[in-house]
Amino acid sequence: MWTVKSPIGQRLQYLDQLKLGLVVLVVLHHAAQPYGPPDWWYVHGTVRWEPLERFTVVNGSFFMALFFAISAYLLPPSYERKGPRRFLVDRFRRIGMPFVFGVVVIVPALMFLHHHTYGDFPEFSFAHLWFLQHLLVYAVLYAVWRVAIHRRPVIQEPRALTGWAITAFTVVIGLGTFAIPIKWPVDTWIGILEFIQAEPSDLVQCGGLFVAGLLAYRYDWLTGITRSVGYTCLAIGAGLAIAHLAALPALSRCYAPGGANLESFTWSMVESTMCVTLCVGIVVVFRERLNRPGAARWGAASFTVYIVHVPVVVGLQLLVRDLAAAPLAKFLLVGAVALPVSFVLAAGLRRVPYLRAWVGA
Repeated sequence: MWTVKSPIGQRLQYLDQLKLGLVVLVVLHHAAQPYGPPDWWYVHGTVRWEPLERFTVVNGSFFMALFFAISAYLLPPSYERKGPRRFLVDRFRRIGMPFVFGVVVIVPALMFLHHHTYGDFPEFSFAHLWFLQHLLVYAVLYAVWRVAIHRRPVIQEPRALTGWAITAFTVVIGLGTFAIPIKWPVDTWIGILEFIQAEPSDLVQCGGLFVAGLLAYRYDWLTGITRSVGYTCLAIGAGLAIAHLAALPALSRCYAPGGANLESFTWSMVESTMCVTLCVGIVVVFRERLNRPGAARWGAASFTVYIVHVPVVVGLQLLVRDLAAAPLAKFLLVGAVALPVSFVLAAGLRRVPYLRAWVGA
């Protein structure tokens, strides 16, 4: 579902490399869960090392939002080829069927691993499959919008994405990200319509980047972003990331997870700035430095890796739970093993005829 098919052709080969890099970050993010951040995870009671929390904070500020932007960028050409009915059927096949597979196979596997180790079942959740839910909802909304406006977007000559436009977008995203946690603080999860799993504090960033991905296709921004703008964004985003990796405990005194206060406003603006600038900067770096063939096969498999990797990660974390080793060592060991195992498992599942459609092939 993440295979690049665009009228820009070979100039977008770097998106395969980017998707591959992002899914590696996803696996490492989950590999760090029991060893750094205080969030609930399927493996608990472990010794934690605070610098790993810094890694997940920086990582979490942008990587899912960038996934949404890439996914949105690929929607318009698919809609143009298929029309609204075939487009929606295809989305339900490519996203809905893997979601069902995850609910029937992946989530029970996670609950079994937790029960086998701790003797109780965790509260049911869709775990990482929330991303598939949101992709499907956004695809339906996009199709409804396209039918309503009766207009076909046309790829234009590259239109430069200016620094002022990026700044204005960041401010809007920051204000929205500040407003929602007044009611739902960071790390609060809810069920929209009692079914769609969501963290409200991230909805503005992820939804905003999804809209940005649609506009990027409409105005060919992936080509139109100049290197100077891209590298400036990268410098800002990387600077914020390095600062938080180096000094999150000190900086966090100025932040709050929610509420109508200055600390929450500060964090919302800082996180949104880090999110937008890293997304723009990373895209430009991959476009300029990694626009070459070679990752198409693994880039296509990255969606399946996303679906199947969590049981692999949790299983490995449980295997090393009683190992006499530092949290950093366990994180590195789990990450080093989970990555190749997840990719091999994904490649194998994608070869099974009756499973291909159920795992996103």
